[in-house]
Amino acid sequence: MTEAAERIANAEARRATGWGALLGRRHGPVSATLAGGVALHAINVYLATTILPSVITDVGGANLYAWATTVFVFASVLGSTVASSVLAARGPRASYRLASLILGIGTVVCALAPTMPILLAGRLVQGIGGGLLFALCYSVVRITFDEALWPRAMALVSAMWGVATLVGPAIGGAFAELGVWRWAFWVLVPVVAFFGLWGAAQLPAGGVDGAAPRIPWAGVSLLAAAVLVISGASISSRLTVNIVGLVVAILLLVAWLRHERSATRRLVPAAAFGPEPRLRVVYLTMALLVIAGTVEVFVPYFGQRLQGLGPLAAGYLGAVMAAGWTAASLTCSGIERRRGLIIAIAPAFSALGLIALIFTGPVHSDGAVPIGGVALGLLLLGWGIGMAWPHLTTMVLQLVPDSDQGLAGSSVTTIQLTATAFGSAIAGAVTNVAGFSDSAGINGTQTAARWLFAIFTLAALFALATVRSARQ
Repeated sequence: MTEAAERIANAEARRATGWGALLGRRHGPVSATLAGGVALHAINVYLATTILPSVITDVGGANLYAWATTVFVFASVLGSTVASSVLAARGPRASYRLASLILGIGTVVCALAPTMPILLAGRLVQGIGGGLLFALCYSVVRITFDEALWPRAMALVSAMWGVATLVGPAIGGAFAELGVWRWAFWVLVPVVAFFGLWGAAQLPAGGVDGAAPRIPWAGVSLLAAAVLVISGASISSRLTVNIVGLVVAILLLVAWLRHERSATRRLVPAAAFGPEPRLRVVYLTMALLVIAGTVEVFVPYFGQRLQGLGPLAAGYLGAVMAAGWTAASLTCSGIERRRGLIIAIAPAFSALGLIALIFTGPVHSDGAVPIGGVALGLLLLGWGIGMAWPHLTTMVLQLVPDSDQGLAGSSVTTIQLTATAFGSAIAGAVTNVAGFSDSAGINGTQTAARWLFAIFTLAALFALATVRSARQ
């Protein structure tokens, strides 16, 4: 092949696997549908967090404040775990519409809720629909796109979390400021309806090859119980409750893994328990990176108490991590030739970001230097996760045989949501023990910040070790 012909061939290959191919006329509507589904789930996470103080002022239920998030995460895990069964039974189009319908019903219940318990019921329904929609969007990637486009598609859907951190607080904050928090939910209803009708129509109508697997209720119950126990225990400020909750949750998680190894109906592909360790190492690396990133939950609080920021500014400071995740995903997803190197060094960026946060996060000052240091640490943290994420999720699809591909996409979201629940709960326990609930002054908050960032640095360092096996 001549040099000119080689350049032409390389250019054509780039066009076939680049962003233009994914977002062009052929694949653009499907890409928008999948990205929109993930965005709807993610926006609900950040929107609710923003308006909850206003909700408490209006309908009461301050003692149930933390459960608005706990119930949603718990239900999202449930929704994600049944995604492969629903997809195989109903096909992409009908499954997407069902998930949108459930999410829409939950959103309407939240908008109409006269009391906190009813709002929690709405959040439960929202979580089931959102978790199902979230998992479906990952699963449909391997059905609707050629394998060459998988990294770009995975980067696009994962980037929606970055978009959500900007849109969710903006919508929630605007309506909370106006004293009409219910409209934060109402404005989402037509958007959910649009994607449920137009968006779903862009997806294939037929079923997925193979018999529809039955929902693995035993595995779902064990995993859901682990998430519920650790999430519930994290609400308490008592060390003994946190420890007992963590131990029980770990035992339930171990029981779930033992069940998965021998079960005929699973939540993760059978290849994760075979003699070849790469798939389970990929899952472990993904979980560690997600856990490392859960420190962002406390950044808005530290930003207000320590750096003197207002609620909106502190909220967007916390969003810097997601912005780094999004930017890195979009930038690195197409670098397939250097995938091994990218995966190998990605956790180092996250570890460096957390080390920076150890020194800047606890500083009690509203100066530009400490605030800029926190922003830089969060950016590096998110950048490391975003570098690796599209390639790790693509590896999951590639390492799973065709006979088990139905579980491949949904297993990614099951691992991500479960890791998020565990990471958030552990973060709550660490901060409570370190002095987060100490009302005596700033010192307790500074100590909590320092210990939180220091302990969660270990997750990134462990990921740096496990990723060696994942990339081989």
